Amino acid sequence: MRFQRCLILLFVAMYLLMLLGGAVLKPGYSPLSQYISELGATGSAHAQVISLLGFIPVGVLAALLLFAFARTVPVRGASRFGYWLLLCEPLAWIGSALAPCDLGCPIGGSLSQSLHTLLGVFTYLGTALGLVLLASAPAIRPGTRVLWIGLAGLWLLLFVLMGLEPLHAWRGLLQRLAEWSVYSVLCISAWRLSASAPVADNAITRARQ
Repeated sequence: MRFQRCLILLFVAMYLLMLLGGAVLKPGYSPLSQYISELGATGSAHAQVISLLGFIPVGVLAALLLFAFARTVPVRGASRFGYWLLLCEPLAWIGSALAPCDLGCPIGGSLSQSLHTLLGVFTYLGTALGLVLLASAPAIRPGTRVLWIGLAGLWLLLFVLMGLEPLHAWRGLLQRLAEWSVYSVLCISAWRLSASAPVADNAITRARQ
């Protein structure tokens, strides 16, 4: 599936470009201590550019990836519902552009900040539930099942840690570790699935003949 693999590469490239390019555009921005959302914080330098040319394209590409693999991913029932819960991630990226956080990304603040905070909680909980439900897919191996559950646990643990006051100086790093862990496993799984998809398609075709 050449199209699917191109989408994966394009998503990874756009995601990295947004992280690196956005940080370069922000005077004094620290990836270690500041959330990714702060790249588009209201009133900060180049916020609209980063949101429109960074957050939204990343979200759109992530959504396209999920739709592109919907037919080939081996899930059904609860695990298929878990698969679609992963749409929380693209929605969060697009939502971060439409409802940006305030400077410093505090828990409370403007209406936009409040919506941003609610979106963040919904995203992390929804994505964690999606990963757990993916582990219920009957077609996956026991080791992969453990991986999805462990990934959900790591995702939630890092979410909690980044909100703790003593770890405030590391919250940006903790958020990036959470995203890199989940996104890396999802992209690698999608890449492997795209390699096996033609074989599966041929088997289905032969069975129908």
